[in-house]
Amino acid sequence: MDEISTGGLLDGRLVYRQLRDGHRSGFEPVLLAAAVPAREGELVLEAGTGAGAALLCLGARVAGIRGVGVEREARMAELASENFSANQLPDISALRGNATALPFAPDTFHHVLANPPWFAPRGTPSPDARRDLAHRAADGLLSGWVSELTRVLRGRGSISLILPAASFAEAAAALKARHCGAITLIPLWPRTGQAAKMVIITARKHSKSPDVVHPGLVLHDESSITPEAEAILRGGAALG
Repeated sequence: MDEISTGGLLDGRLVYRQLRDGHRSGFEPVLLAAAVPAREGELVLEAGTGAGAALLCLGARVAGIRGVGVEREARMAELASENFSANQLPDISALRGNATALPFAPDTFHHVLANPPWFAPRGTPSPDARRDLAHRAADGLLSGWVSELTRVLRGRGSISLILPAASFAEAAAALKARHCGAITLIPLWPRTGQAAKMVIITARKHSKSPDVVHPGLVLHDESSITPEAEAILRGGAALG
C-alpha cells in the first residue's frame, strides 16, 4: 500500500495529497500554472499531471475552467482525481494515458501545459521507479510531447512548458516545427545575478507574432522568497 502525505498548495488554500515516496511536487507546477492565459469556460489539458498540482493551482486562479490531466502512472492519476474532487473542482478530471498518444481529437483544447521529464537517458537511474519514470527523458521525448500537445491544441491556443534552461533551444525548435509562434522565454532566476536553471516557454499555435524574452522572475533574495515569487507560490497570482 502506498503511503500518502497530505499538505497544501497556495499557502494552504488547496488540499494536496501526494505519494510520500517517489516523485513529489516542487515549485515547478505552481509557476507553470501561473503562466497559462486561461479564461473562464475554456478547456485546458495538462500532460504528465502527476497528482494534479498545476491544474489545481490554475483552477484556483481561474474560476470556471474545464480541465483534463493525463498521467501514465495509474496511482498518480487516481490521486489527481481525488485532489480535484477534494478541492471542489468538478470540471477538472484526470485519466491514465500517454503524453505522446493522447486520446483526443485534433484542435480540442484552448490551452495545453506540461512539465516533461528531462533527466538525461544515460544518467544514473533513480532507485525509485516512479521518480525515474517522472524524470527520465528518452531521446526525442520533448519533441514528441510538443508534437502531440500541439496536435490537440486549437489554432491560436497556447502551449506552456517548464523546462531546464539547457532545453529551451530544443523546445523552441520543436514549437517552430509545429507552426507555433509568439514564443516567449521566461527565465526563472534563483537569485539576482545567477544564471537561470529553469525556464518557462509559452507559444501560440499558428501565431505570426514575434518571439519575446520576458524579464523573468527572481525566486529568492538575501532573506527569503521574493515578494514577486511569493505572490505566485502562495498567493496564486498570474505570472507577469
